[in-house]
Formats: sequence, structure tokens, C-alpha cells
Amino acid sequence: MTASKKSFLRIVLLLCTMCFSISYIVEAQDFVLVIDAGHGGHDPGAIGKKAKEKDINLNVALKLGKMVQENCPDVKVIYTRSKDVFVSLNRRAEIANNAKADLFLSIHTNSVAGSKTVMGASTWTLGLAKSDANLDVAKRENSVILYEDDYKTSYAGFDPNSAESYIIFEFMQDNYMSQSVHLASLVQNELKNTSKRRDQGVHQAGFLVLKASAMPSILVELGFISTPAEELFLASEAGATTMAKGIFRAFQTYKREQETKQGGTATQQTKNTSLTTEKNFSSQEDKKVEQSTAKGVTQTSDGSKPVFKIQFLTAGRKLANNDRRLSGLPEVDFFVENGTYKYTCGASTDYNKVKATLKDVTKRYKDAFIIAFREEKKINVNDAIKEFSANK
Repeated sequence: MTASKKSFLRIVLLLCTMCFSISYIVEAQDFVLVIDAGHGGHDPGAIGKKAKEKDINLNVALKLGKMVQENCPDVKVIYTRSKDVFVSLNRRAEIANNAKADLFLSIHTNSVAGSKTVMGASTWTLGLAKSDANLDVAKRENSVILYEDDYKTSYAGFDPNSAESYIIFEFMQDNYMSQSVHLASLVQNELKNTSKRRDQGVHQAGFLVLKASAMPSILVELGFISTPAEELFLASEAGATTMAKGIFRAFQTYKREQETKQGGTATQQTKNTSLTTEKNFSSQEDKKVEQSTAKGVTQTSDGSKPVFKIQFLTAGRKLANNDRRLSGLPEVDFFVENGTYKYTCGASTDYNKVKATLKDVTKRYKDAFIIAFREEKKINVNDAIKEFSANK
């Protein structure tokens, strides 16, 4: 082989290597969205007078995925199912985990027994159900495991119809709780304003499919198939498109926020990730005392210890100190994250004390949950709980 041919081959190999590397980098930068259409196959889900939940869920899921693919070329869409087949709850989460997904959206349709007429969409995150109604929704969605062979072994003896089985969610703090709750709020806002559905709110409950997923995850209940008017809307092409559009718009907002946070300028990143807190002052004297301490997370005798707080409310703007929604709660303050004001209360380095306070707070704010800080920075609450337990 001549020297010129060898040189030519080296150039070709180099170019191929560069092309492969560039291709790999582009692929590695893709945002991975997993869309989970609930139920399927021999599991119909909730059944209306004419429609089945599994069909409504799949239709909305496919429409949502198509909107994402057509408008977000940097997003890789993965479906847990794209046709009428049965997929176990564990397998759905496994698909998302194996894909290293950035987001998991599970789509379902609600139902109530009897002749009661209920309408509206709701969005759910992982957590302990704070009411019998929330628990009933989790029981219904988790009952899909009864269609699986040897489900008692696969789910470590979990009984979807036993309230006792849901105790495990009392001690569970989702690593992605804050992101999941924020996404759920965005989705619920769009379902209310864009899709024009009655607002059934954002809630928490013990969903097995969310428990096993290792990324921000939410479950959307599109509406009530048990209400004829809502069944007719959700089963129609126009209705499915309307619901998919609402979820898509929320996804766009969430993704845009993540891009700003991760890829913006240093100034933008500082703005998005900074945590600002402020007391709900009862007097000017209280304010003077607070101003004498360092601005940030409530200070303790040992600033190195994790500080636990209860996040109970989010708002698009700062609330007045005398806002009635903040009254009667201990040590109210807030921090700003991704442009959203997040209100907390009951700060303490004693996790058990905060956990006890949470029981009172949830009487007013059913979906309140515990978060943790260290030296003005929010930290993984599970790690904070472990540290607290080890140092008791």
C-alpha cells in the first residue's frame, strides 16, 4: 500500500471517528421522556358505559408523544406501551429506569362507584395518601398487580386492597419530590386553563409505578369515566387532543425551566438555583432580630446539621406576610426555586419534631411534605434523615 493511500485511510478513519463521537454526543444530550399509558391488554382499567380506560389512556399518550416529537426534536419519547398490551407495573418503571429517563408521565382515567357524578382532572405524585379518597385512587391503580402472576413475590407481599400495606409510604421521601410536585402543579394548571377541565387539584398517594421510577414522576387522572358527559369527552378525538395539549404545554414549560437552570448563563443559573427565605414576621421587633442573622435557611445552634422543613404551599408570586394562608403555622418562611415561591414552616434539626408538626399541617394542606437544607442549600431529604438517625 502506498504512503498516499495509507494517509487517505487515516483521514477516512479519523472522520468516521469524529462523526461517531459527534453523533454520540448529540444522542447523549437528548431529553428522555417516558410516557406511560395506564392499563392495557386483559386489564381494561375503569370501564364506562361505552369506553374503557385503557383505550382513553393510550389515545392521549400517543397524541402527547406525537406533539412532543413534532415540536421538540431534542426529546426522545419512549412509550411503556404503544398498543393494547398488558405491561406490569414493575416493567413500566423498569423501562423508564433503563432508559435513564429525565421524566416519567403516567396517564390514567379516574372513576367512582355508584351513581355519584364527579368531574375534573387531577395530578398525583408519590407520597402517603392523606385522605380515604386519595387512598382509594391508589388502591384502584395499584390493583393492576392482581393481573400479574405471583404478584405477592414480585411486590414483596404488597396487598393493593389493604390499607396496612400503604404504611410503607409514610417513611418514604421521594428524591425527586420537589421536581415532581412542581411538574404536577404545571400540568394541573394547564389542564384547568388550556384543557378547560374542572380542577380536582394536585395530590399525593402510594402509587407503585411511581415508587419504582428513579426520576421526577407524576400520574395524571384525566377525568371520570364514571360520569357519562366526561366519558364522552375523553373518548372523543377532540377530547383526547385537548387533554394531550394541556399536558404537552406543561411539559414544554418544565423542560424550558430545566434548560435555563442547567444551560443558562452563570447569572441565570444563580438566579434559578438560589434559595431565599424570609420569616412571616409578626412585629417590627421580630424583623430586626431576623435581620441580625445570616440570610437563608433558619439558623440553628449547629449550622452543619440538616434543617428539616415542611413545604406546604407554592405560589407564582410572593405572598403578603399577613396572607391568611400563612397564618397559624409555626416559623413560616419561603425560598425561591426556578422562579416559584415555595412556602415552608416548622423548621428544626429534629426530624421527629418536624414529622409531628407535619400531622397538624396536613389538616390544612393535605399534600404537605418534608424537605431538608444545610447551610442555605436544599439537600436530599433521604440522606438528611439517615444522618439524623445516625447521630441521635
